Amino acid sequence: MPPECDNDGMGWFRVFGLTLVLAGSAACGGGSAPVAPPPSGPAVDPATAGAVTVSVGFEGVVPEPVMMRLDGDPKCVAENGGKERASESLLVGADRSLQNVFVYVKDGLGDYAFPVPTEAVVIDQQKCRYTPRVLGVRVGQPLSIRNSDPLMHNIRSDGQINQPFNMSTPLQGVSFDRTFATREVMVPFRCDVHNWMSAWVGVLDHPYFGTTGPDGRVVLNGLPPGTYTIEAWHEELGTRTEQVTIGSKETMDVAFTFTR
Repeated sequence: MPPECDNDGMGWFRVFGLTLVLAGSAACGGGSAPVAPPPSGPAVDPATAGAVTVSVGFEGVVPEPVMMRLDGDPKCVAENGGKERASESLLVGADRSLQNVFVYVKDGLGDYAFPVPTEAVVIDQQKCRYTPRVLGVRVGQPLSIRNSDPLMHNIRSDGQINQPFNMSTPLQGVSFDRTFATREVMVPFRCDVHNWMSAWVGVLDHPYFGTTGPDGRVVLNGLPPGTYTIEAWHEELGTRTEQVTIGSKETMDVAFTFTR
């Protein structure tokens, strides 16, 4: 078993001298998971497509941010300019908009087929955090995993449907690509070296998804006429769903509110 697959996470330190070798080849479970062939079916007619704009907000008392200790790794302290950093698990704006909510069409698309993008989606390890924290990727689309920090990380994907993997990124500039074979919302990512580092990846077989930014909004463009279930997912607050029906060239607004 490669050392980075050790359950106790200490294999990193026992084999530090081998990290140059591990950078390009270490993995639990081999290479990228096999990808299903592209789906066949009708294409969306852009002349009739509409859009749904989703707004996500928070209601209630906003809790004080949890402070994470970074002093277990002096290099993380140096990268962040201090021994503590606020958790990014719950980010509420001044207007009560909620950030890092994954919004997607859960069902209703029938047998439409969507070309798979060849351009990679990027998740980076920067300042001892995953950036972005919440993101989406298509089935079969490359996910490029990078390390921009001058220190050692790993990335563990604990998919329940897709094949899990655990890869080392021991040096600044190291990167590798993975693909996912089937739909799964959400796939958790974490770093065994720095236990505060977390990310979530939504894997979908269509392009109608996005993650809310500071404004709490996602626009699902190019939807064909139909009835859909829209779901909003948050790592701490759970999910909210809404059924919508849009006609030809119609636009619609949907609002979700989370509380705790």
